[in-house]
Amino acid sequence: MEAQVVNPKQVRLFIKPYCGWCHKAVRWLEKHEIEFEEVDVTADEVAFDEMMRLSGQELAPVIDVDGEILADFGPEELASFWKELEDKHAERSAR
Repeated sequence: MEAQVVNPKQVRLFIKPYCGWCHKAVRWLEKHEIEFEEVDVTADEVAFDEMMRLSGQELAPVIDVDGEILADFGPEELASFWKELEDKHAERSAR
């Protein structure tokens, strides 16, 4: 069965502007035409606290896709994470 495209309601990317992995995550999402909200945790203490609560750590990037969390990752991990989301979406659609 072919994987279904994930159409999340909300994608938030928690970043630190000086973080190379964060810039790579932004480029990956843009390349794959995924709409997302970029949240600078260095400029917003509430956002930093939320990132900590969601991920359990202080490292960026952290992505939140409708409550599914991936923390402290590079492009390869993001691609795998997105593939898992596609697989879950396909399983739900097949039911």
